[in-house]
Amino acid sequence: MALKFEILGRFNRARAAKLTLPHYLCQTPLFMPVGTQGTIKGLTKNQLEEIGCQIILGNTYHLALRPTSELIDELGGLHKFMNWTRALLTDSGGFQMVSLLHLADITEKGVTFQSPVDGKPMLLTPEESIEIQNRIGADIIMALDDVVRTTITGPRIEEAMYRTLRWIDRCIAAHKRPLEQNLFGIVQGGLDPVLRDICVKGLVERNLPGYAIGGLSGGEDKDSFWRVVAQCTAALPEDKPRYVMGVGYPLDIVVCSALGADMYDCVYPTRTARFGTALVPEGVLKLKHQAMANDTRPIDPTCECMVCKNYTRAYIHCLVTKDAMGSQLLSYHNLYHMMKLSRDLHLSIIEGRFPGFVCKFLQKMFPKGDVPEWVCNAMEVAGIDISSCCGPFSSSEDLMLVKAQKFTNSNPTV
Repeated sequence: MALKFEILGRFNRARAAKLTLPHYLCQTPLFMPVGTQGTIKGLTKNQLEEIGCQIILGNTYHLALRPTSELIDELGGLHKFMNWTRALLTDSGGFQMVSLLHLADITEKGVTFQSPVDGKPMLLTPEESIEIQNRIGADIIMALDDVVRTTITGPRIEEAMYRTLRWIDRCIAAHKRPLEQNLFGIVQGGLDPVLRDICVKGLVERNLPGYAIGGLSGGEDKDSFWRVVAQCTAALPEDKPRYVMGVGYPLDIVVCSALGADMYDCVYPTRTARFGTALVPEGVLKLKHQAMANDTRPIDPTCECMVCKNYTRAYIHCLVTKDAMGSQLLSYHNLYHMMKLSRDLHLSIIEGRFPGFVCKFLQKMFPKGDVPEWVCNAMEVAGIDISSCCGPFSSSEDLMLVKAQKFTNSNPTV
């Protein structure tokens, strides 16, 4: 296989590792920005390198439609096409079963989409998905899985999980570049622990280079979310990377890393930038608010990024939603924030100060000590004592009162 995964440090379930891929040597935990069609909107490849981006995620479905995988192949693969020398990951196109469900018909053969470009039907089979990804040439390619939202219940969840296991064998058989590209399997099974367990065992038997936890971040409650992650990371191999798909909130990444996950991706940091929202240690900062109009401070006074060094909140307030420069500056800052979070997680684990890092992170985000109950429960399973960052309480009884409160918002506003 074209991948080497070496654990450099750990704290209980959390681990920091060196992930060697054909195009880049990565450090985990890591966050991958989503470049749907071979670009992160508004940012150059030099800027992405500057902020420490290690892997960009490309979308198989959209790249196959435009500019087509054949053209990308002719031009030397996606790395060369977009002039990106670091690592790439392509998803399988499976997520479009959820996001474009009104355009999709799912059968054992594959998924038939009605093309949003010209309205023509397009059949995506496991074989076709892998063939397209082989042409695109990413370091990591994802198996086509049968994806359903976690909010759906009933027999469809079980059907999708077993179909995902059947399809992984078709993906493995179709994969023509195993020495250059790493095929990851995706654990499905909704919120059902029994189905998740069957899927994990089935995928581990195939001895793949890495494994993803799929089907989350689709509207499920946070308590269910972390429990699925904890169950899957505990059962997946120690010596392989674990990728939680679609996770982009900083709080979720810290929790999942504590539970033993290594890789994440999401459109959130760049999409929220386009709506005028910046990521800061306290949560989020909405630059569209009138209060920002005269604020001469940087977005985040503690941030070392180019945007925070050179521009004020007032200036960005003038630009957001009116000028492309506004979303570009916020996208740069937000991705810098995510890359710094990844580096901080890695270093804190290596240097043996991970619990302290988690506490400091939570104190900034929840200064009143109102840490959500689901986070408290997850940290207990991760073996991290966060009692010191649950506010200035006078007794353990006070702490239990806070723990007993129900919070589901993982992304507070400042």
